[in-house]
Amino acid sequence: MKITPEELKILAQYIYNVSGIHLDQSKAYLLESRLKHLMVQNNLSRFSELYHRAKSDTSKKLEKAIIDAVTTKETLFFRDSGPFEVFKHKIIPDIIDARAKKTPKSMPVKLRIWSAACSTGQEVYSIAIAIKEIIPDMNKYQVSILGTDISDQAIAQASYGKYNKFEIERGLSKDKLQKYFAPTSDDNWRIKDEVRMLANFRKLNLMQAFAGLGKFDVVFCRNVAIYFKPDDKKKLFERLAGVLQPEGALIIGSTESLSGVTRSFVPKRYLRSIYYQLA
Repeated sequence: MKITPEELKILAQYIYNVSGIHLDQSKAYLLESRLKHLMVQNNLSRFSELYHRAKSDTSKKLEKAIIDAVTTKETLFFRDSGPFEVFKHKIIPDIIDARAKKTPKSMPVKLRIWSAACSTGQEVYSIAIAIKEIIPDMNKYQVSILGTDISDQAIAQASYGKYNKFEIERGLSKDKLQKYFAPTSDDNWRIKDEVRMLANFRKLNLMQAFAGLGKFDVVFCRNVAIYFKPDDKKKLFERLAGVLQPEGALIIGSTESLSGVTRSFVPKRYLRSIYYQLA
């Protein structure tokens, strides 16, 4: 099935309107390959028919299926080790030191972390595992990790915390696998409750308001803004600045930069990694 330039234009605008993901004319093959199964399922022969079917579907099921299909779910545990090293050895210790001075000894130190565009949850559980490895006594802390994604399918898997052999072997060492995951009867692995209890998940479109999210100490927003238009990217990071605590930190993708994007953040370097704090 081939998509025509006009169909690509219409579908790309539709996808942008509901997700903020920008697809140009070079993405014809991507749409053809990722939407093919929806065309077959719905017995459609033209991509324009898929668009009109989705627009007229009041249940929004087809819209959700299209977003699930086009969103990139390329993820792995402890993806790009650098950000997790700076998170473990610099960001969290600094925040704990600052927060402990303001928290009565009888009260737990609160930490809130947000994994924006968390996909199927590997980043969230990597964060949770890192937290458990650097905080020996979790009883003295109140840790909450929020994972959000635009894909219902991704959020469902992330919330359940179950992964197959291929997913588990991507970035997860054997000692961490044995310590933090339990085998299932169908030869998969599921995150243990002691880690799962630190996280909660919800569907969220990053192009929409962050109403009700509150403030965070650390925000991971990696490898998602690369799919946004420059103006949308600027708006996203400026809204992220609005939900970050004064001493908090923003972690973006290793190939990304906020230079020329927004003046809301200043870069900080630790070892070979860069993270951002409020300007």
